[in-house]
Amino acid sequence: MNMRSMGSRYTLATAVIVNGFFSFMFALLTVNALGVDVYPVVLAEAIPFLAVTIGFERHFKLTKRVFEFSKETSLTKQEIRKTIVCAVDSVALPITRDCIMEITVLALGAKSGISGLREFCLLSAILLAYDFIIMFTWYTAVLALKLELLRIREINATIKGTSTSETTGTGYIRRTVSDEPLIGRVKLLMIVGFVAMQLFKVCTTFQGTAGPQVSVMEPGVSNVLEKLLKQHRASNDSNLSLLIEVFPPLPFHITSSVRKTFVPESIRRPLDYLLETYTVYIQHPVISKWIIVALFVSLFLNTYLFKVAKQPAKVADIQQQQKTPISPSPQQVLKKPVVHEKKHHAGVHGVIRTLEECMALTQTPESLTDEEVILLVQKGKMAPYALERVLGDLERAVSIRRALVSRASITKTLETSLLPLHNYHYDKVMGACCENVIGYMPIPVGIAGPMNIDGDMIHIPMATTEGCLIASTARGSKAINAGGGASTILTADGMTRGPCVEFPSILGAAACKRFIEEEGAAVITEAFNSTSRFARLRKLKVALAGKLVFIRFSTTTGDAMGMNMISKGCEKALSVLAERFPDMQIISLSGNYCTDKKPAAINWIEGRGKSVVAEAVIPGAVVEKVLKTTVAALVELNISKNLVGSAMAGSVGGFNAQAANILTAVYLATGQDPAQNVESSNCITLMKAVNNNQDLHISCSMPSIEVGTIGGGTILPPQQAMLDMLGVRGPHPTKPGANAQRLA
Repeated sequence: MNMRSMGSRYTLATAVIVNGFFSFMFALLTVNALGVDVYPVVLAEAIPFLAVTIGFERHFKLTKRVFEFSKETSLTKQEIRKTIVCAVDSVALPITRDCIMEITVLALGAKSGISGLREFCLLSAILLAYDFIIMFTWYTAVLALKLELLRIREINATIKGTSTSETTGTGYIRRTVSDEPLIGRVKLLMIVGFVAMQLFKVCTTFQGTAGPQVSVMEPGVSNVLEKLLKQHRASNDSNLSLLIEVFPPLPFHITSSVRKTFVPESIRRPLDYLLETYTVYIQHPVISKWIIVALFVSLFLNTYLFKVAKQPAKVADIQQQQKTPISPSPQQVLKKPVVHEKKHHAGVHGVIRTLEECMALTQTPESLTDEEVILLVQKGKMAPYALERVLGDLERAVSIRRALVSRASITKTLETSLLPLHNYHYDKVMGACCENVIGYMPIPVGIAGPMNIDGDMIHIPMATTEGCLIASTARGSKAINAGGGASTILTADGMTRGPCVEFPSILGAAACKRFIEEEGAAVITEAFNSTSRFARLRKLKVALAGKLVFIRFSTTTGDAMGMNMISKGCEKALSVLAERFPDMQIISLSGNYCTDKKPAAINWIEGRGKSVVAEAVIPGAVVEKVLKTTVAALVELNISKNLVGSAMAGSVGGFNAQAANILTAVYLATGQDPAQNVESSNCITLMKAVNNNQDLHISCSMPSIEVGTIGGGTILPPQQAMLDMLGVRGPHPTKPGANAQRLA
């Protein structure tokens, strides 16, 4: 069935079975040559297990890979030998590894002293070895021959240019659709006739039939009957009736005692035993019929189970895509079909009902086709931003929105573009991470390190499209590890929000500032802390600009980055402040005094989020060997570039080489807000020669790292996987905020 799903009906499947048969026969001969007796009972019990353990998955992988390579370009332009070589190269290593592991396990089983298991494992190991050799020799040649035949067919089809047949993705020629119903009917009639005949035989077994008739007038029969009658009359029981049952003659053939056969005795004896056992039961009038029924039931059951267990999940989708679509009725049909069309969506494929009919079905959106939903949106009867809520199928909603945007755009390329759509966690995205979703953007994720940070070897995940970034980071990690690793300290933890309020005069503004800094601090703190179990107000900083008052709330927020949490607390605190100052007017809940996602000296000086300092000492020999420079050169470069150069540019928090690169890559990989790299990458890098100017001391001070391990992008499973790898996913079970601090 796997081979049929790729387009080969009988040829390749037969080749695989022949491959397995010869492997089995060679294995039997080898076991016999080694002097190991494989008894018939063991052989009969081993065959089903051999089919399960050995299987045909390797042949399917090789065949699938060959056809995948053959699809890259037209077969008429390919060199078959190179195609086969490329396919074999891509699968040879994993198949060889798996075979070696299986043979090793079976060889260990053959070493056991358990009778039966020893012979089975030895036979299986040798069979697997022969199967591997024949697959990469004879079966590979069969695949090459198959591709050559397909190439010839494709060339002939191109020359003829007829439309009576079409070439599939693997190059096989499909028969015309008109022949399929006739063939199907013939097959159905044959199956029905066969089943009816077998049922008749089973039923007639239990009827009292007279059996075969024998003529008693034949000389051979009549003479015997007369002799029996005379003997009966001469006996003492002559007064009793004599009943004789005559059976038809049984022919016997006496064979020669000397057998001339080319089959070895070790193979012939088990086969003779199996045939004798089969003969005993197959001649029984009742058991034979039930054996046939059991064989058919077993055949269909095992076929179904093997199909479920081994058939790739994508085969059904591929077969569905390869089916020829039904010709639409002469009604309104849109030119471009929607890429995502699920089976349970009712309606005739390609046919769109009227607008009134579609509106009547909006309460049951599963009865609408994707094209009908698109029609409703285009006519303004359904909001495009609410497709997820209306349809209830998130992936379908994304697919339809994608089609709508594509058809309304200038280029009209989005609908058939390579932007991924399927198999994503849209349930995590909706209402939390993104709106008007049309797909998702994969970004490569790499690993730098491991790096020794505070005594722990940490692998650093980085999502980036910039080549050499991770390689450079890994080289730096190697140099730091050689010096004993990096040490870090957390100097402050406080997310900030800076609302702006206004008073009628500067006198009112000054009174508000004085109240907040003196007796009002406790009142505001109590109001703020009442809004959350984790948000705790730590510091208030007030500044005036004319009649405007800017209040910078600095709070801890547990393991969350905390912007939403702190905004809620600020709103509550301002409402309490407004009760004390009725003439106060709230201008903005965020007055850019925070400051969020913008370069600001206040973040550089006061800090925001987590403030961290890290240091490391790198031996001079490592600097020269790994970093390809000297301690003195690095110290001079850091002063001239990172300190003086940044000062000449008027930089705020930019006294470093390129901290934003590494930080943003880590942010993307761990679900942080990438826009906050503006203030989070504030960093000053200092270098100094130590230990008699032999070694390099380097430190990085980053006062405003804004990270969290819950909320935002950290709810998405891929980002959660990276946090899991770092050991900081979710809230800390005993110490709120410890995971976010560790991540910083």
